[in-house]
Amino acid sequence: MTFERLIVGGLETNCYILKSGKFGIIIDPGAEAKKISEKASDLDIILILLTHSHSDHIGALQEVKEAFKARAAVHQLDWRPGFDLELVDNQEIEFGEEQLKILHTPGHTPGSCCFLKGNVLFSGDTLFRDGYGNTAFPGGDEQAILRSIREKLLKLPDETNVYPGHGPSTTIGRERGLY
Repeated sequence: MTFERLIVGGLETNCYILKSGKFGIIIDPGAEAKKISEKASDLDIILILLTHSHSDHIGALQEVKEAFKARAAVHQLDWRPGFDLELVDNQEIEFGEEQLKILHTPGHTPGSCCFLKGNVLFSGDTLFRDGYGNTAFPGGDEQAILRSIREKLLKLPDETNVYPGHGPSTTIGRERGLY
């Protein structure tokens, strides 16, 4: 699997385009549908995954869905109109010859999820470099996000690369000392 990061929208959301052969998955199309569609134009996009349903992560969802005739998936606790599939904890998503594991990590939102492939973690707004996602929004829960980080993410190896919903990448080892 290879992937590309696109920074989109006014809140500089990280949108990721994952590639396995001719197949692809888009994570968090927050804005700039045309930019995302152009970058993924050579792929058969089989699914759009949402780490959570805040507007800065789903702003371009409908346009990107239409461009690729793809379905969108989010955890049931973040469900809203426009989604097609419900994600569940520990579910495996296959694309090409690859698999992504779904980790339900509530706290930023009730349905926040991270996506794991080997030593690569797409953490959405659960874990950032030097911090975690804002829990002051409706549905946010600081104790839940800390529990998600400690019980799910910090169990991953130190060398796990973390690609968050905003800002630069980090590693589990670098973040471990903060929790």
